[in-house]
Amino acid sequence: MHGHRPRTPDAERSRRWFMNKALLAGGVAAVATMTGCSSNSSDTASSSSGAPSGMPSGGPGGGGGGGMGPGASQVKYADVKGVTADGTVIDDLYTIHSTDVSTDALVAAAQAFLDGLSAKERKSCTFDVDADEWTAWSNVDGYDRKGVRMGDLTDKKRELGYALLGKALSADGLTQTRGIMKLNAFLGDSNGGNQKTLTEGHYFFTFMGTPSTTKPWGFQYEGHHVAINYFVLGDQVVMTPTFMGSEPTTATYQGEKITLFRPETEAGLAMVRSLTSAQRAKAVSSQENGNEDMKAGAGQDNLKLPYEGVKGSDLTAAQRKKLLALAKVYVGYVNEGHAEVKMTEVEKHLDDTYFFWMGETEDDSAFYYRVHSPVVLIEYDAQAPLFYKGDSSASPSASASASADANAGGPGGGMGMGGGTPSQEHIHTIVRTPNGGDYGIDLLKLHLENDH
Repeated sequence: MHGHRPRTPDAERSRRWFMNKALLAGGVAAVATMTGCSSNSSDTASSSSGAPSGMPSGGPGGGGGGGMGPGASQVKYADVKGVTADGTVIDDLYTIHSTDVSTDALVAAAQAFLDGLSAKERKSCTFDVDADEWTAWSNVDGYDRKGVRMGDLTDKKRELGYALLGKALSADGLTQTRGIMKLNAFLGDSNGGNQKTLTEGHYFFTFMGTPSTTKPWGFQYEGHHVAINYFVLGDQVVMTPTFMGSEPTTATYQGEKITLFRPETEAGLAMVRSLTSAQRAKAVSSQENGNEDMKAGAGQDNLKLPYEGVKGSDLTAAQRKKLLALAKVYVGYVNEGHAEVKMTEVEKHLDDTYFFWMGETEDDSAFYYRVHSPVVLIEYDAQAPLFYKGDSSASPSASASASADANAGGPGGGMGMGGGTPSQEHIHTIVRTPNGGDYGIDLLKLHLENDH
């Protein structure tokens, strides 16, 4: 064992989370009180964040598990059984088999990145294949992360890291990941800068096991609004849980106009708009889209989530194609060959796939939707902006402008914690593999049972 100890939820509670909570509970005076107090663990835990005193550093935990923090806690790797509909894992969903999609280039890229690190850097980011580090991820910016930080590496080493992501992800997946990182820096700049967590560089690599074409291994790439868990066994790949989000979702950063989550938004709208009135009665909740509706975020590795919505077996052939197209947007984050393998698995369970929706269905509506089957869980959640004020040189949506007004002092405060107006300018998404598939746990168990 490498001797890395798992982090406790209390140690992860960042200064910004407490400040936000205080602001909502008691107003500006409460924040002044919080900033004037010392903390036993927060200041130490957030030492890597570089946030100046009194500067926000973190985000909401949320009862629904939108981020690791208060309201969500880490599940130890050995205790993970996965997302289930009712607490019972469906057996025999996953098998060890050849996909005929080579991982040779992926393994070579991972090894090249590790070989380029110093001995100290490499030791800081390598763990056993079954380490608790797998489940110690969060989308919160001020979370205390292990591993090597991209912003601390030389240009050459950093490019080797991007080369690894380029082999692991599809072109769209890499573009989206880099876009999220750039808009994280844009958010930091728009809030005055000088905050280490809100930069392009505050993203971390960790490796579980040793890159191999035959033995199990994997890596995690994690930071604000990005958490990619990537397990490899032979030529099989599992890329879940994968969290991707952004605030804002459209802006011009260093001369580059970046717009994120349009395919996810448009494919969701296309699906819900294809439903008949009778189908909508099943699929669309009477509940309005709230501020944090995501259920399967960080710390929710053993979530019990009943199926809701309209079932795939009740859809027409055209509607089923739209549902598959929607799933493919998210499955398509992984490299193209393994995306095809996963889509075959998703299609096999299409009859038992459910589509669920909350909120309005206009082009600029802020809504939540979920695609849920025995082998895939996808969530899309439009939330209220935490700190984005609508000052992008790219025009925000009308709903974003409304929440920017709330941020300026209107009702709700726009802090993304139960107040403010949800907007397409702050989107969270998650992809999981239910029934023990996340982190490749089921495949690893089968490997250990059969090969050792």
